Amino acid sequence: MQNKNIFDVVLLFALPASGKSEVRHLLSNVEPKRLEEEFHIGENVQLDDFPYVYMMRCIDDELVKIGEKPVFADEPGSVFKDDRYFGALIRMLNEDYEDLFTRKQIVTDNIAKYYIDRFIDACKQCEIEDGFDKLDSEVMAKVYEGMTPLCEQMLKDKYDNYPDTMEGKTCVIEMARGGDINSTLPLSGAEGYQYSLRQFSDHILSDAAILYIWVTPEESRRKNHERAKPGADGSSLFHETPIEVMYHTYGVCDMIYLKEHSEKENTVTVKIGDKTYYVPIGVFDNREDKTTPFRDEPETWDPKLVDDVISAIKVTTDTMWDNYKK
Repeated sequence: MQNKNIFDVVLLFALPASGKSEVRHLLSNVEPKRLEEEFHIGENVQLDDFPYVYMMRCIDDELVKIGEKPVFADEPGSVFKDDRYFGALIRMLNEDYEDLFTRKQIVTDNIAKYYIDRFIDACKQCEIEDGFDKLDSEVMAKVYEGMTPLCEQMLKDKYDNYPDTMEGKTCVIEMARGGDINSTLPLSGAEGYQYSLRQFSDHILSDAAILYIWVTPEESRRKNHERAKPGADGSSLFHETPIEVMYHTYGVCDMIYLKEHSEKENTVTVKIGDKTYYVPIGVFDNREDKTTPFRDEPETWDPKLVDDVISAIKVTTDTMWDNYKK
């Protein structure tokens, strides 16, 4: 542990549009000393799998543009062909987390190929056929060309995210997981958090606590449409997840089930091989929407609402801390 008073890693989990980005926005406006002393959260370093999801969508778009079939979905923007892709995304985040400590510099003459090769390797780790082996070198050259501007921006964002040191920092890893609306709990296969949590590295799971923002799938769908802004497909705050995906990927969430069926109270049990992790969890109940106003700038915020939500988040982080590294 780098600092005995802060979380090393906070896994910020929720269905799409549940309030993850808004909670981060709110906490970013809390005085750092108070954030550390009262919430056990150090200066934030942020990781999010959404940029990789967006990259996958863009690759499929590039393939369709040149007359090829998409790799990840039957149609661009639709449900992924294989739920294990969500595991591959986490394998990418595992690498990104380690890179924060080493400030890894990427040396390549083809940045798009670098990112796609990383994803192919992550797919292999999750035992997925990546689909790129069916594409010839001419097709891939066109994909690399089309993807280069996005991948250059992703690399810039990666470097901009590097802290001088991870000492005193809390890494917030944000993601959404779920299952088909017709699925029953417990989820099976590669659906939901029960699968995705097992893809995290030992370094992350050993140092992590979960902050879960609880909304119903119905509320998630409503807010997903409400937040959308034209041309914001690449924005984690204002993009709209396609409605088909909302029903068939995020139609049900298993996090409360995992919490209620954990071997230890206020944790989520994660078993990988012969090792068991009891990841502390706190639940912020946002089923009655409290967070939407925090999409706007701080000067517009209602001070009473700020106090109410801050107090509720503190109860959540206190619960997480009570079970952290015990």
